[in-house]
Amino acid sequence: MAQDPIRSEPAESERRSLPAIVDPDVAPQPEGFFARTARILFGWKAAATRADLELVLTAQQPESGFSPAEAAMLKNILALRECRIARLMVPRADIVAIQQDIALGTLVKIFASASHSRLVVYNDTLDDPTGMVHIRDLVAFMAARAGANPAASGEHAQPADLQMSNIDLSMPLVAAKIVREILYAPPSMPALDLLAKMQATRIHLALIIDEYGGTDGLVSMEDLVELIVGDIADEHDVAETASVTRQSDGSFLADGRASLDDVRAAIGAEFDVGEAGSEVDTLGGYLVIRAGHVPVRGELVPGPASFEAEVLDADPRRVKRVKIDRRKDLRPGSTRELPALVKAPPARPARNEVNRPNPNAARPP
Repeated sequence: MAQDPIRSEPAESERRSLPAIVDPDVAPQPEGFFARTARILFGWKAAATRADLELVLTAQQPESGFSPAEAAMLKNILALRECRIARLMVPRADIVAIQQDIALGTLVKIFASASHSRLVVYNDTLDDPTGMVHIRDLVAFMAARAGANPAASGEHAQPADLQMSNIDLSMPLVAAKIVREILYAPPSMPALDLLAKMQATRIHLALIIDEYGGTDGLVSMEDLVELIVGDIADEHDVAETASVTRQSDGSFLADGRASLDDVRAAIGAEFDVGEAGSEVDTLGGYLVIRAGHVPVRGELVPGPASFEAEVLDADPRRVKRVKIDRRKDLRPGSTRELPALVKAPPARPARNEVNRPNPNAARPP
């Protein structure tokens, strides 16, 4: 009997060897670190691990066995998934960058004043970056040149043998060949992904590039670590002052870069910028929107509700320092000046038009 070349169903032996199709939504997912930890410590199921852990770290933190510092770090780790690097990047105006043709002597002065161990290097403008320079590479290069035998750059020179006169401080940075590679990332990149990329590449500095390829900001490894452990201050960091401070007369002094959330927290819920808060994040940006231009020093800009802002310090690019107070006519204890009433002029007395001669009348002959 001839076999049918077209069969509607496979044979039983062939059916057993076919791979099974599993719905990815139904397939079991691998157990993560937090799921394993929660299951071992608390006996929780993996499906509710994240929600239960967030509950333990907030409402049930005293009974969880975690210290306040441990609970804060764990909550910060859970929040990394939703954090984008645009929220923590150093803005372009605050980036300390150098041109690749800068002299080594000038570079040493910039390192001394900038208090940074890494600086961005660019060609013509900051939108054309070429890499970064590390202070350790600069010191190693200068130590090699200051040795008794500058040609033997691989040997470790003794301090007594260093001759600083051997260093050509007028040499351009690009000729020293100590510029390293730098990372590039978009503003929407998750902070956790950038942290993993820095760990894999061993490059601890990333430029944030906008959609047009221009430099938008800067993020370092320290910025990412501070998201988990909090602010890290070293011996060279200057103590930061509050961005918004209340004065004895009831007014507020604020930095132009203070966030609108901080300003509202210091002044009160009445300082509500409304829909402008979705367009800008800082007080200076809000004042630019309200004024329609970058306010100059001494300019009064109306704020939300009954507030007004006096610009104490500014430059052509941004607002630096602001004084916030209520409008003068709405301050407590002040009387609002009413406009003076304009009196109508007194009516002129009516003239006797009967006996007044008419100059156009015809004269008798």
